[in-house]
Amino acid sequence: MGAHKIITCPQCGFVMSTFRNPLPTVDIIIERDGGIVLINRKIPPLGWALPGGFVAYGEAIEEAARREAREETNLALADMWMFHVYSAPDRDPRGHTITTVFVAKGCGELRGQDDAAVAEVFTLDGLPSPIAFDHGRILADYQAWRSGEKMGMALK
Repeated sequence: MGAHKIITCPQCGFVMSTFRNPLPTVDIIIERDGGIVLINRKIPPLGWALPGGFVAYGEAIEEAARREAREETNLALADMWMFHVYSAPDRDPRGHTITTVFVAKGCGELRGQDDAAVAEVFTLDGLPSPIAFDHGRILADYQAWRSGEKMGMALK
């Protein structure tokens, strides 16, 4: 799949393999005031999205979720738990990412900042458009879970 490449060091001639792996990310469904928090992204890809982002090297995914929520919404997270993992190679137009999605309660003063032009609370039946990435699918799965439907993906 093109994930492996042989390169040679131009200074010493050492031959090694490099690997192109998916990048780990986190997304957070923040429950607040009877709805969920979405951010309107100010950098491409544009659109409304769940707060989230890339996991830093040496950072646990739970820490990344708390950091991204604070950076983009100014909210602290309480009662956080892991919801699901999404890994479709085309889920992010910038490249292959694997996201771990968390659900948490948001605490504090909601304010869009960092990558977020604005942060707002929406009900699940009143979502804005367009929704970025695969976050529409994530929110549909979340809504199905909330309504007691069996949630999961059929595996090939």
